[in-house]
Amino acid sequence: MSSPWPLGVFTSVDAGLGVKLEVARDLGVPTIQIHAPHEATRTQAAADAFLKKLAEYNITLTCVFCGFEGESYADIPTVSRTVGLVPPETRVARTKETKEIADFAKLLGCQTIGMHIGFVPHDKNDPLYAEIIAITREVCDYIAKNNQQLNLETGQESADGLLQFIGDVQRDNLFINFDPANMILYGNGEPIAALRKVGKYVRSVHCKDGKWAKNPGQEWGQEVALGQGDVGMENYLRTLQEIGYTGPLTIEREIPQDPVRQKAEIGGALELLAGLKKKILG
Repeated sequence: MSSPWPLGVFTSVDAGLGVKLEVARDLGVPTIQIHAPHEATRTQAAADAFLKKLAEYNITLTCVFCGFEGESYADIPTVSRTVGLVPPETRVARTKETKEIADFAKLLGCQTIGMHIGFVPHDKNDPLYAEIIAITREVCDYIAKNNQQLNLETGQESADGLLQFIGDVQRDNLFINFDPANMILYGNGEPIAALRKVGKYVRSVHCKDGKWAKNPGQEWGQEVALGQGDVGMENYLRTLQEIGYTGPLTIEREIPQDPVRQKAEIGGALELLAGLKKKILG
Protein backbone atom coordinates (compact mmCIF):
# COMPACT_ATOMS: atom_id res chain seq x y z
CA MET A 1 0.00 0.00 0.00
CA SER A 2 2.76 2.42 -0.95
CA SER A 3 0.53 4.77 -2.94
CA PRO A 4 -1.70 7.11 -0.89
CA TRP A 5 -5.38 6.40 -0.31
CA PRO A 6 -5.84 2.82 -1.56
CA LEU A 7 -9.56 2.22 -1.97
CA GLY A 8 -11.41 -0.29 0.19
CA VAL A 9 -14.76 -1.55 1.41
CA PHE A 10 -16.16 -2.64 4.75
CA THR A 11 -16.84 -6.39 4.60
CA SER A 12 -18.20 -9.17 6.78
CA VAL A 13 -17.32 -12.84 7.00
CA ASP A 14 -20.45 -14.19 8.63
CA ALA A 15 -21.77 -11.30 10.73
CA GLY A 16 -22.44 -7.59 10.50
CA LEU A 17 -23.44 -5.08 7.86
CA GLY A 18 -20.50 -5.23 5.48
CA VAL A 19 -20.56 -6.72 2.01
CA LYS A 20 -19.32 -10.26 1.44
CA LEU A 21 -15.64 -10.67 0.62
CA GLU A 22 -16.55 -11.88 -2.87
CA VAL A 23 -18.15 -8.48 -3.57
CA ALA A 24 -14.85 -6.81 -2.66
CA ARG A 25 -13.13 -9.19 -5.08
CA ASP A 26 -15.65 -8.45 -7.85
CA LEU A 27 -15.20 -4.70 -7.33
CA GLY A 28 -11.42 -5.08 -7.53
CA VAL A 29 -10.59 -3.21 -4.31
CA PRO A 30 -7.11 -3.63 -2.84
CA THR A 31 -8.06 -3.22 0.87
CA ILE A 32 -10.84 -4.15 3.30
CA GLN A 33 -11.92 -3.70 6.88
CA ILE A 34 -13.93 -6.60 8.30
CA HIS A 35 -16.64 -6.95 10.90
CA ALA A 36 -15.42 -9.57 13.38
CA PRO A 37 -16.99 -12.99 12.73
CA HIS A 38 -19.04 -14.99 15.23
CA GLU A 39 -17.16 -16.76 18.02
CA ALA A 40 -17.44 -20.17 16.34
CA THR A 41 -15.48 -18.91 13.33
CA ARG A 42 -12.77 -17.06 15.28
CA THR A 43 -10.39 -19.99 14.98
CA GLN A 44 -6.93 -20.65 13.54
CA ALA A 45 -8.48 -22.75 10.75
CA ALA A 46 -10.93 -19.96 9.84
CA ALA A 47 -8.11 -17.39 9.93
CA ASP A 48 -5.96 -19.55 7.62
CA ALA A 49 -8.84 -20.03 5.17
CA PHE A 50 -9.60 -16.29 5.18
CA LEU A 51 -5.95 -15.34 4.63
CA LYS A 52 -5.77 -17.80 1.73
CA LYS A 53 -8.76 -16.05 0.12
CA LEU A 54 -7.21 -12.62 0.67
CA ALA A 55 -4.00 -13.76 -0.99
CA GLU A 56 -5.99 -15.24 -3.88
CA TYR A 57 -7.99 -12.01 -4.32
CA ASN A 58 -4.92 -9.78 -3.78
CA ILE A 59 -6.64 -7.90 -0.95
CA THR A 60 -5.03 -6.48 2.21
CA LEU A 61 -6.92 -6.51 5.53
CA THR A 62 -6.47 -3.20 7.36
CA CYS A 63 -8.83 -3.34 10.38
CA VAL A 64 -11.02 -5.81 12.30
CA PHE A 65 -14.13 -4.19 13.79
CA CYS A 66 -15.76 -5.39 16.99
CA GLY A 67 -19.51 -5.93 17.01
CA PHE A 68 -21.63 -7.53 19.70
CA GLU A 69 -24.83 -9.51 20.07
CA GLY A 70 -27.68 -7.25 21.18
CA GLU A 71 -26.40 -4.04 19.59
CA SER A 72 -29.00 -2.03 17.72
CA TYR A 73 -28.71 1.13 15.66
CA ALA A 74 -32.49 1.61 15.41
CA ASP A 75 -32.41 5.16 16.81
CA ILE A 76 -30.19 7.32 19.00
CA PRO A 77 -31.67 6.26 22.40
CA THR A 78 -31.35 2.58 21.39
CA VAL A 79 -27.72 3.08 20.36
CA SER A 80 -27.06 4.72 23.71
CA ARG A 81 -28.63 1.76 25.52
CA THR A 82 -27.16 -1.13 23.50
CA VAL A 83 -23.91 -0.27 21.70
CA GLY A 84 -20.32 -0.88 22.69
CA LEU A 85 -18.67 -1.19 26.10
CA VAL A 86 -20.68 1.58 27.79
CA PRO A 87 -23.83 -0.41 28.80
CA PRO A 88 -22.92 -1.81 32.26
CA GLU A 89 -24.94 -5.05 32.03
CA THR A 90 -23.03 -6.35 28.99
CA ARG A 91 -19.66 -4.75 29.63
CA VAL A 92 -17.80 -7.67 31.22
CA ALA A 93 -18.81 -10.14 28.51
CA ARG A 94 -18.12 -7.66 25.72
CA THR A 95 -14.72 -6.70 27.11
CA LYS A 96 -13.79 -10.39 27.13
CA GLU A 97 -15.07 -10.73 23.57
CA THR A 98 -13.11 -7.64 22.46
CA LYS A 99 -9.92 -9.32 23.67
CA GLU A 100 -10.86 -12.52 21.83
CA ILE A 101 -11.52 -10.54 18.64
CA ALA A 102 -8.11 -8.88 19.03
CA ASP A 103 -6.49 -12.30 19.34
CA PHE A 104 -8.32 -13.44 16.19
CA ALA A 105 -7.14 -10.28 14.40
CA LYS A 106 -3.60 -11.23 15.44
CA LEU A 107 -4.08 -14.60 13.72
CA LEU A 108 -5.00 -12.59 10.62
CA GLY A 109 -1.86 -10.48 10.97
CA CYS A 110 -3.98 -7.36 11.58
CA GLN A 111 -2.69 -4.69 13.95
CA THR A 112 -5.81 -2.50 14.07
CA ILE A 113 -9.00 -3.13 16.03
CA GLY A 114 -11.96 -0.84 15.40
CA MET A 115 -14.95 -0.20 17.64
CA HIS A 116 -17.96 1.94 18.47
CA ILE A 117 -17.25 2.19 22.19
CA GLY A 118 -20.74 3.60 22.82
CA PHE A 119 -22.08 6.85 24.23
CA VAL A 120 -19.43 8.06 26.65
CA PRO A 121 -21.02 10.45 29.20
CA HIS A 122 -20.33 14.12 28.48
CA ASP A 123 -20.00 14.86 32.19
CA LYS A 124 -16.55 13.83 33.44
CA ASN A 125 -17.96 13.65 36.97
CA ASP A 126 -20.47 10.96 35.97
CA PRO A 127 -19.23 7.71 37.64
CA LEU A 128 -19.81 5.95 34.31
CA TYR A 129 -17.13 8.13 32.69
CA ALA A 130 -14.41 6.80 35.01
CA GLU A 131 -15.63 3.24 34.37
CA ILE A 132 -15.31 3.67 30.59
CA ILE A 133 -11.84 5.19 30.97
CA ALA A 134 -10.78 2.16 33.03
CA ILE A 135 -12.22 -0.41 30.61
CA THR A 136 -10.66 1.34 27.60
CA ARG A 137 -7.28 1.29 29.33
CA GLU A 138 -7.74 -2.41 30.02
CA VAL A 139 -8.49 -3.14 26.36
CA CYS A 140 -5.61 -0.95 25.12
CA ASP A 141 -3.16 -2.62 27.50
CA TYR A 142 -4.31 -6.08 26.44
CA ILE A 143 -4.05 -5.45 22.70
CA ALA A 144 -0.71 -3.67 23.13
CA LYS A 145 0.72 -7.12 23.94
CA ASN A 146 -0.40 -8.12 20.41
CA ASN A 147 1.28 -4.97 19.01
CA GLN A 148 -2.19 -3.68 18.14
CA GLN A 149 -3.98 -0.36 18.33
CA LEU A 150 -7.61 0.52 19.01
CA ASN A 151 -9.34 2.92 16.60
CA LEU A 152 -12.52 4.44 18.02
CA GLU A 153 -15.23 5.08 15.44
CA THR A 154 -16.51 8.65 15.45
CA GLY A 155 -20.14 9.64 15.79
CA GLN A 156 -21.36 9.29 19.33
CA GLU A 157 -19.16 12.10 20.66
CA SER A 158 -18.31 15.57 19.45
CA ALA A 159 -14.72 16.15 18.31
CA ASP A 160 -13.99 17.94 21.61
CA GLY A 161 -15.55 15.11 23.62
CA LEU A 162 -13.49 12.53 21.76
CA LEU A 163 -10.26 14.48 22.29
CA GLN A 164 -11.04 14.81 25.98
CA PHE A 165 -11.71 11.07 26.26
CA ILE A 166 -8.54 10.01 24.42
CA GLY A 167 -6.51 12.42 26.57
CA ASP A 168 -8.00 10.98 29.75
CA VAL A 169 -7.39 7.35 28.73
CA GLN A 170 -3.67 8.13 28.37
CA ARG A 171 -2.71 5.22 26.13
CA ASP A 172 -0.45 5.60 23.11
CA ASN A 173 -2.25 2.89 21.09
CA LEU A 174 -5.65 4.63 21.13
CA PHE A 175 -6.61 6.35 17.88
CA ILE A 176 -9.60 7.25 15.70
CA ASN A 177 -11.46 5.67 12.78
CA PHE A 178 -13.06 8.79 11.31
CA ASP A 179 -16.52 8.40 9.79
CA PRO A 180 -17.76 11.77 8.50
CA ALA A 181 -21.35 10.63 7.95
CA ASN A 182 -21.67 9.53 11.58
CA MET A 183 -20.99 13.08 12.76
CA ILE A 184 -24.04 14.09 10.70
CA LEU A 185 -26.23 11.06 11.49
CA TYR A 186 -25.72 11.47 15.25
CA GLY A 187 -25.84 15.27 15.04
CA ASN A 188 -22.51 15.68 16.80
CA GLY A 189 -20.78 18.29 14.69
CA GLU A 190 -19.84 19.41 11.21
CA PRO A 191 -17.55 16.62 9.92
CA ILE A 192 -14.84 18.67 8.20
CA ALA A 193 -14.29 20.91 11.22
CA ALA A 194 -14.29 17.79 13.42
CA LEU A 195 -11.72 16.07 11.19
CA ARG A 196 -9.37 19.05 11.44
CA LYS A 197 -9.70 19.01 15.25
CA VAL A 198 -9.01 15.30 15.75
CA GLY A 199 -6.69 14.89 12.74
CA LYS A 200 -3.56 13.90 14.65
CA TYR A 201 -5.33 10.78 15.96
CA VAL A 202 -6.92 9.62 12.69
CA ARG A 203 -5.44 6.28 11.63
CA SER A 204 -8.30 4.89 9.51
CA VAL A 205 -11.39 6.33 7.85
CA HIS A 206 -14.76 5.44 6.44
CA CYS A 207 -16.10 7.03 3.30
CA LYS A 208 -19.80 7.31 4.00
CA ASP A 209 -22.33 10.06 3.37
CA GLY A 210 -25.41 11.33 5.16
CA LYS A 211 -27.94 14.12 5.45
CA TRP A 212 -28.70 16.13 8.57
CA ALA A 213 -31.88 15.41 10.52
CA LYS A 214 -34.37 18.22 11.16
CA ASN A 215 -33.46 17.99 14.85
CA PRO A 216 -29.79 16.90 14.92
CA GLY A 217 -28.82 14.88 17.99
CA GLN A 218 -32.45 14.00 18.75
CA GLU A 219 -33.33 12.26 15.50
CA TRP A 220 -31.23 10.21 13.11
CA GLY A 221 -29.88 11.82 10.01
CA GLN A 222 -30.26 9.83 6.80
CA GLU A 223 -27.48 7.70 5.33
CA VAL A 224 -27.27 8.08 1.55
CA ALA A 225 -25.05 6.98 -1.33
CA LEU A 226 -21.57 8.52 -1.38
CA GLY A 227 -21.63 11.97 -2.96
CA GLN A 228 -25.35 12.52 -2.37
CA GLY A 229 -25.21 13.77 1.21
CA ASP A 230 -23.94 16.72 3.22
CA VAL A 231 -20.34 15.59 3.84
CA GLY A 232 -18.84 16.99 0.62
CA MET A 233 -16.46 14.28 -0.56
CA GLU A 234 -13.93 16.47 -2.34
CA ASN A 235 -13.66 18.69 0.72
CA TYR A 236 -13.35 15.57 2.90
CA LEU A 237 -10.47 14.15 0.84
CA ARG A 238 -8.71 17.53 0.65
CA THR A 239 -8.95 17.76 4.45
CA LEU A 240 -7.55 14.22 4.80
CA GLN A 241 -4.65 15.39 2.64
CA GLU A 242 -4.29 18.50 4.82
CA ILE A 243 -3.95 16.43 8.03
CA GLY A 244 -1.45 14.10 6.35
CA TYR A 245 -3.66 11.00 6.16
CA THR A 246 -2.50 8.62 3.41
CA GLY A 247 -4.17 5.36 4.51
CA PRO A 248 -7.07 3.44 2.95
CA LEU A 249 -10.36 5.08 1.97
CA THR A 250 -12.80 2.43 3.18
CA ILE A 251 -16.32 2.66 1.79
CA GLU A 252 -19.10 1.68 4.19
CA ARG A 253 -22.65 1.44 2.85
CA GLU A 254 -25.13 -0.13 5.25
CA ILE A 255 -28.07 -1.50 3.25
CA PRO A 256 -27.62 -5.27 3.73
CA GLN A 257 -31.32 -5.82 3.00
CA ASP A 258 -30.69 -4.75 -0.60
CA PRO A 259 -27.39 -6.36 -1.72
CA VAL A 260 -27.87 -5.53 -5.41
CA ARG A 261 -28.30 -1.81 -4.70
CA GLN A 262 -25.55 -1.97 -2.07
CA LYS A 263 -23.05 -3.37 -4.59
CA ALA A 264 -24.12 -0.85 -7.24
CA GLU A 265 -23.77 2.10 -4.85
CA ILE A 266 -20.37 0.89 -3.65
CA GLY A 267 -19.32 0.63 -7.31
CA GLY A 268 -20.47 4.23 -7.80
CA ALA A 269 -18.58 5.27 -4.67
CA LEU A 270 -15.38 3.66 -5.96
CA GLU A 271 -15.71 5.59 -9.23
CA LEU A 272 -16.32 8.84 -7.36
CA LEU A 273 -13.32 8.34 -5.07
CA ALA A 274 -11.03 7.25 -7.92
CA GLY A 275 -11.95 10.44 -9.79
CA LEU A 276 -11.37 12.63 -6.75
CA LYS A 277 -8.05 10.94 -5.99
CA LYS A 278 -6.88 11.69 -9.52
CA LYS A 279 -8.07 15.30 -9.25
CA ILE A 280 -6.43 15.90 -5.87
CA LEU A 281 -3.28 13.80 -6.07
CA GLY A 282 -2.71 14.17 -9.80
